[in-house]
Amino acid sequence: MLVNSKQLLLDAKKSGYAIPSTNIFNLNSLRGVLRAAEENRSPLIVSLAEVHTKSLSIEEAASIVKYYANKIDLPIVLHFDHGFTPSLVKEAIDSGFTSVMIDGSSLPFDENVEKTKEIVALAHEKNITVEAEIGHVGGGESYINPEYDHSQLTTVEEAKRFAELTNVDSLAVSIGTAHGAYKGTPKIDFKRLSQINQEVNIPLVLHGGSGSGDENLQKAVELGICKVNIFTDLTVAAHDKLVDNFKDMNYYDACLLAEEGIKECLLKYYSIFKTKRGM
Repeated sequence: MLVNSKQLLLDAKKSGYAIPSTNIFNLNSLRGVLRAAEENRSPLIVSLAEVHTKSLSIEEAASIVKYYANKIDLPIVLHFDHGFTPSLVKEAIDSGFTSVMIDGSSLPFDENVEKTKEIVALAHEKNITVEAEIGHVGGGESYINPEYDHSQLTTVEEAKRFAELTNVDSLAVSIGTAHGAYKGTPKIDFKRLSQINQEVNIPLVLHGGSGSGDENLQKAVELGICKVNIFTDLTVAAHDKLVDNFKDMNYYDACLLAEEGIKECLLKYYSIFKTKRGM
């Protein structure tokens, strides 16, 4: 069943677990993550990132995810991830997405606030939840080349003020993780996360979950992270499954095998996040 993320994330915050947010880009990636959710009997946030709309449009994702979610007796959230373009975020809202992220994290604080407030007003009228980001999560190359380091760690003061000014439902914070594959060793600022969690009363989100390390992710969840975004590791798991078995395989079998790799990877993350089961 298709739901928004508000109550799911509040429950996760109260009970000390996290819900995975998995980026999809085609039918097999969707089927893989939904199979894992069904096997684990746990909620799932299915996300379409703005950067992936070339392979799967907003309209296509809305139709396909609605179709599958209505066949599954589990809470499924359809989320538009890293919406940099307000017109596309609005398209997702109008298409039936139940959650959206407006990403103004690369903008000055006041511009981020205004951009976010506009989307919150539109989304909340339709019972759609909104995520935003304060601070900025960069890419994995930041760890070895300062020239490419576009990360900006979230401050406690800005996180608290941003949440109060915008009325967002969840807040993505930058504490040292990175998008994509790491070019070095993740350095997570857990003290910063703990302080933010003490001052901000809405659910916190961690982007760049892939490759961050099982123990790091478990500790982040213990310190208040309620939603963790996973993409790169899902695609790596699909790739590895194919590399190990691809000899003499046709494309049809390859698609199904990649789907299996994605499912197995997400099941591992469900365990790491201690996501609620038996729903």
